[in-house]
Amino acid sequence: MTAANAEYFRRVLSQLKKFGLLLESDPKLPSVATIITGSPLHSSWWSHPLAQTIFDVNGQLDDHPDVLVTKLIASKVTFVHKKLWPEILTIGMARERWQTEALSESAHALLEMIGATGCLQTDKIILPSTKASMKLKPGDAARELERKLLVHAAQVHTASGAHAKLLETWEHWVKRIGFTAASISVDEAKKKMEARLLKLNEQFKATARLPWMKLVSK
Repeated sequence: MTAANAEYFRRVLSQLKKFGLLLESDPKLPSVATIITGSPLHSSWWSHPLAQTIFDVNGQLDDHPDVLVTKLIASKVTFVHKKLWPEILTIGMARERWQTEALSESAHALLEMIGATGCLQTDKIILPSTKASMKLKPGDAARELERKLLVHAAQVHTASGAHAKLLETWEHWVKRIGFTAASISVDEAKKKMEARLLKLNEQFKATARLPWMKLVSK
């Protein structure tokens, strides 16, 4: 790690600890890309001159023991500090209607497969052959589950050097990393996360939503 990247990472981690949540990139809310570039980006950070630095810092966050990566805010990559893990775990394992009722047939099948084994890698998944599954690749079904917080997903490199995702039940992930979450009700967990996001929205003049809030807004 270069000295410059180390400083960027220190600043990013400091902001994550402060807010509890940090997006990978967002035009209004606090994000890794904004902290590194100095101003909000309204297009993909991949085209920015500091893209490699953003990529490297994202990777360091992904590997940090106090950071969880989810698709929490507005279905975007969101880094979550360890102090909020009990809320995320409680919500993720709740299996509420907003998580399951609109899932595709392929996503339902994939969720059952992950539940049976505890974890699966996307490059090794073979979905049941149906007309519906023929239209949906394993990666698409995996993204559905991520957006509903039904699984923990982590980027991995395959033996061939390709990218894949390791999908785990929250129970499997907790056991693997040795984390013991404080007991909290689903309603309390959701209210705490909503209050935190509301504060960020008000502070940064944003209108972002959490995944379960979409159903309410319709």
